[in-house]
Amino acid sequence: MTNHDGMPQVVIVSPYLRAANNGNWRTAERWRRYLAGVCHARIVSDWPDREAARDRVMIALHARRSAVAIEAWSAAHPGRGLAVALTGTDLYRDIHDDPQARRSLDLAQVLVTLQERAPLALPEEVRGKARVIYQSVPARAPLEKTRRHLRALAVGHLREEKSPDTLFAAARLLAGRPDLRIDHVGGVLEPSLAEAARATMAAAPHYRWLGGQPHEVTRRRIQRAHVLVHPSRMEGGAHVIIEAVVSGTPVLASRIDGNVGMLGDDYEGYFPWGDARALASLLLHCREDAGFLARLGDQCDLRAPRFAPATEAAALARVVTDLLKGS
Repeated sequence: MTNHDGMPQVVIVSPYLRAANNGNWRTAERWRRYLAGVCHARIVSDWPDREAARDRVMIALHARRSAVAIEAWSAAHPGRGLAVALTGTDLYRDIHDDPQARRSLDLAQVLVTLQERAPLALPEEVRGKARVIYQSVPARAPLEKTRRHLRALAVGHLREEKSPDTLFAAARLLAGRPDLRIDHVGGVLEPSLAEAARATMAAAPHYRWLGGQPHEVTRRRIQRAHVLVHPSRMEGGAHVIIEAVVSGTPVLASRIDGNVGMLGDDYEGYFPWGDARALASLLLHCREDAGFLARLGDQCDLRAPRFAPATEAAALARVVTDLLKGS
């Protein structure tokens, strides 16, 4: 069916709505805006609802968390009109041990992934449904960076998947280098990791855990940093990497599929996941070799166009247009 303005209606199912103001909500709201010229898009956490009869396409964020809505859509519209966008926990955990998440893959006509290596994590029989849509953020100019020291910034809530222990250990290894400063933005999701962050501040005075920060404040910190450090164990496509790349801030990232799928195999700023000594060595290299840091910056500049809003909007519009044709 079409909406009152003659445009088809698309429903975006997100486990979290505006009040949460987290990555899921921001993706859903960004996609709603990007689809304005293609359809009337709305965001819900539960489906069906009183407007469900007008929906022609569903985009569900999360194979597991949106599984009930996905099942309901497939019962009402078997074999048509359904895209499921997959997160890191979907790809690298849930679809392998959760029957509902696995069934969501079978029911969908399109599986949206957020980086180019994500389809490799899918069962072979559904891999052909995958469509890569890189997330985006408007570009910003770098802010002035001090020459007195190297400012590294990590952004990620304190939870095991983000591997903050690697950052803590690297900070301790660099405790004797006052010209290497590490700031860490992230709220507490696992209290034991907050205790570890406080202990690291005591042992390594040039490491600062700043807790959760408003998004705008964090973006400005990214613009001022010399490097962004991203040591995660599991990622579907980290938004903070995009924010760094389009702000002219090079990235030091763990070599996991979620990060390599964003930055490419030939990017030079990787370290083995969990290897604090390798991370510390890279930070020292950035401080002591201006040419290396500049080369990382050039490599990020080359990758920035893939994270442009127009690129994401066009890819999303193609997915929805294809689904509308079959609905």
